[in-house]
Amino acid sequence: MDNWDEIKTAYQVARMGTVSGAAEVLGVHHATVIRHIDALEGRLAVKLFQRHARGYTATEAGDDLFRVAQATDDQFSQLVGRIKGRGTEVSGDLVVTSLVSMAPRLAPVLTAFQQEHPDVVVRYLTGDRLFRLEYGEAHVAIRAGTVPNQPDNVVQPFVRLTVGLYATKDYIKEYGHPDLSGDTSGHRFVCHDAADSRAPFNKWLRSHVSEDQITFRSTDVRALEQAVTAGAGVGFLPVIEARANPNLIEIMDPSEDWSSPLWLVTHVDLHRTNKVQAFLSFLKERSKDWKVL
Repeated sequence: MDNWDEIKTAYQVARMGTVSGAAEVLGVHHATVIRHIDALEGRLAVKLFQRHARGYTATEAGDDLFRVAQATDDQFSQLVGRIKGRGTEVSGDLVVTSLVSMAPRLAPVLTAFQQEHPDVVVRYLTGDRLFRLEYGEAHVAIRAGTVPNQPDNVVQPFVRLTVGLYATKDYIKEYGHPDLSGDTSGHRFVCHDAADSRAPFNKWLRSHVSEDQITFRSTDVRALEQAVTAGAGVGFLPVIEARANPNLIEIMDPSEDWSSPLWLVTHVDLHRTNKVQAFLSFLKERSKDWKVL
């Protein structure tokens, strides 16, 4: 693309959601913003935005373009900082993605990092889908399972995600303490609704209890964890959080088969930027006590 100004303008409209907001950020007249968008859409022969009364919403084609624009904008910002001798500044969007089960540990870390770097805007994205770093969807991804092998990514080992099998004191009082090595009849279990869930602990549980004993199911990890703590049955919880809850009883020692390694993943183009390096160092320091023996 031979006109970066038009892309930058459209990117700011996507970020702000309105022409006036983008104009204020860019320091230009709103008519300039509209002219740039119209010219860019004409050049690409595709609609980048849906116009509506509340502002502008990116189309699917717009989303693809703006992910690349965001990554490019980050790199330009870092370059400008180095040229002006401000290479130690940490500011702008920091996009981190992980499984939602990591939120109780990551949200406090992200908050503390932002307190040290108040010019950082945190965007914490959770979900099962694989966010594409090459399109600028995230600066840092925390992924579980086998080592990620996407090209152009920098992968570092992080910690292990350790889960244990728990039930509430009230559940144990009513149903007794289950023996997973013997007869589990009469007990109720909480498990992911998908029988083909890739999580090793879900596979283990389904191989040890009958299908009719799984009486609470969900596709949402948060709902499953809430169900266990509410007494719906025996189920898996992150050990580091569960052991801090006095109302929970650990059914058996966590098995190595239940845990999975976590990986820190960054794209090679952004890995060495000050913002990413500052966050990685901060996260590694704050996660030293996450290891569960």
